[in-house]
Amino acid sequence: MEYILGAVGLLLGAVIMYFVGAGQRKKILEGQSQQDQSYKLEAEKVVSDAKLNAEKIIAEAKLTAEKTFSEFKDKQEEFKQEKIRESREKFQRFKDEFKQEKEDELVELKAKREALKEEQAAMKEERASFKADRDEILKLQEAVKIQEQQLEQRNKKLTEEIERARQKQEELEHQHERFTSELEKIASLSQEEARVRLMEDVRGKTENEAMALKREILEAAKEDAAKDARKVVINTIQRMCSEMTIENTVSVFPLDNDNVKGQIIGREGRNIRAIEAATGAELVVDDTPETIVISSFDPIRREIARLSLKRLVTDGRIHPARVEEVVAKTKKELTQQIMEIGKKTVVELDIHNLPSDLVRYVGRMRFRSSYGQNLLKHSIETAHLCATMAAEMGMNKNQIKLAKRAGLLHDIGKVAEEDSELSHALYGMALCEKLGENPIVVNAVGAHHDEIEMNNLISCIVQACDAISGARPGARREILDGYINRIKELEEIAKKNQGVSSAFAMQAGRELRVIVEADKVSDQHADELSFKISQEIQETMQYPGQIKVMVIRETRAVAYAR
Repeated sequence: MEYILGAVGLLLGAVIMYFVGAGQRKKILEGQSQQDQSYKLEAEKVVSDAKLNAEKIIAEAKLTAEKTFSEFKDKQEEFKQEKIRESREKFQRFKDEFKQEKEDELVELKAKREALKEEQAAMKEERASFKADRDEILKLQEAVKIQEQQLEQRNKKLTEEIERARQKQEELEHQHERFTSELEKIASLSQEEARVRLMEDVRGKTENEAMALKREILEAAKEDAAKDARKVVINTIQRMCSEMTIENTVSVFPLDNDNVKGQIIGREGRNIRAIEAATGAELVVDDTPETIVISSFDPIRREIARLSLKRLVTDGRIHPARVEEVVAKTKKELTQQIMEIGKKTVVELDIHNLPSDLVRYVGRMRFRSSYGQNLLKHSIETAHLCATMAAEMGMNKNQIKLAKRAGLLHDIGKVAEEDSELSHALYGMALCEKLGENPIVVNAVGAHHDEIEMNNLISCIVQACDAISGARPGARREILDGYINRIKELEEIAKKNQGVSSAFAMQAGRELRVIVEADKVSDQHADELSFKISQEIQETMQYPGQIKVMVIRETRAVAYAR
């Protein structure tokens, strides 16, 4: 374009100069006389040459302009193609990224679908396992019935053996009468004298033989019954463990109405699965009105699930993302609450320098029970008893503090955060030793169930106070009235036997001491009496654990010096 404008400018300049020159020449020609004809010809030639030069310049300018325009058009086309190519590449890149995202989402959906199939398969296996366990339990119940029948038959046989022993004793008495009459004739003794001598000899032999026979029968029966008793106990535990497990591993969450159950379950069960996965507890949603059951062996997991469910129901927004958020917040708050409970307990008991891990374990005791007795309350009570007993025994302040510390920590192994094959006493001992506790406390924790040897007096105090706290009336699922009635019934069973002067139930009904009159009950008869009382207790009473029956026979000679 610049070349074209330049050429046009030159052309215009030449034309203007031509007309200016022509005007001037015309004036000269008009003002003067006619000039020579040669000037005119020369001027015409100059004009002609100028026209030719102008036409040439215009043609060159046109060619230059066309060439420049062609080059500009080529560059414009090339730029356009470049932008189109870049746009295509960018579109292809966006297309590939979108395709990759869709493929990733498809893979994730397939993985979730496979996981759902695996969960459904696992549920089917669990149902099949539950059905098999139920069938096995029914079989075990039938086996228990058969074994009970067998035990009844053996008891009948034992009764028959005792009856035969009694008959033999009667035969011996008849023989004794016959021997007495013969001795009277031979020895010329009076009947009373012969009776006394023979009775002393024969009674001793008869009683010894009868007692020996009875003991042989009992030993044989015990050997046979011991094996069957183990099976009966195991089967009984299997039959009763489900009820006890449900009682100690289930929490009931109340609802305002049953419409909330659908929100808790969620679409295709995604909400309830999210809650179970986040808390580790199982939610049982059945036809029970306005109730959801939370099941878990870990009481802290149950508490987290209960509190999280309460918040979700109150808030009304229940979806997997919200579930994870609420559960995480609840776990954090419960952890802080556990630490606060532990710190508060330690401060109330005036225990110093307790490691933070043990403080957390003490707080966890609040959510654990043992035989229906709250573990934290039991441990605090044991700690106070240990301190009181140590003070009564004249120990110094440091020993009293160690006794209180050991009493608080003696059941620390029951709130273990990890599975262990050790008993709670040995696990608690290892934990205290690991955290640098005093060796006296470590020994007291490990020895309070006689699993290791005691090496100090505080260990004995902790064992005694633990038994006192657990055996007192009302501590473990037993109200005071029932406890008193059981104690009275024990003593009455013992007192109704001939020769018993008094009876005392001790150790919260775990031991029965029977005092007999020495002139009415012999040493052999004392053994028989203890067995008889234990059998009566076993047949007529219901009690936890076992009851030790101790018959005491003593002779007292009293005289006064005046």
